[in-house]
Amino acid sequence: MSASVVVLDYGSGNVRSAVRALERVGARVELTAAADAVLAADGLVVPGVGNFHACMAGLRAVNGPYLIDRRLAGSRPVLGVCVGMQVLFDGSTEPSTGPSEPGLGEWPGTVTRLDAPVVPHMGWSPVRPGAGSRLFAGVEDQRFYFVHSYAVQQWSLEVTEAFAAVAPVVTWATHGSDFVAAVENGPLTATQFHPEKSGDAGAHLLENWVRSL
Repeated sequence: MSASVVVLDYGSGNVRSAVRALERVGARVELTAAADAVLAADGLVVPGVGNFHACMAGLRAVNGPYLIDRRLAGSRPVLGVCVGMQVLFDGSTEPSTGPSEPGLGEWPGTVTRLDAPVVPHMGWSPVRPGAGSRLFAGVEDQRFYFVHSYAVQQWSLEVTEAFAAVAPVVTWATHGSDFVAAVENGPLTATQFHPEKSGDAGAHLLENWVRSL
């Protein structure tokens, strides 16, 4: 039976393209924020477009932080995409029209504005997958589609024997300066780019993730 995937529905932009992309690679997909469905699915996708703080407020409105934490506590796979990746860190320097929201704090670090002549970073860029990446297997040399002005530009998670047996696999890209393009960390995976908008390479990457569920 094909893997079941929930795309978390918390009001974050147009998520239909993510649903369709996952369906095309063989997943059974549901767009919902219902707790039972989120916790029972083989995989959870946390999308995100627009402002970091608005996304965090939306997540909190549907109890997203609790649901994501529950899944990870049980080693149940979660994939964050674009701002859905950024919210996994401690916070962001992005201005907010409302209250500033802390991130989920799954990884240490702060999302900061890209230091580049042209911002936002919009378009196709190559990435440099970390050694042993399973997410990028078969698409290591491909380009992926980015649309963002902010990113995590330093990776500071130190792995000790007491903390984790396997170091996270970190993938980098460059737009003006280096930034984290993807992370693979046990059940928690995230991409700064949009795999659902990245053509055949993105489809292959999503298929790699779905097959791992």
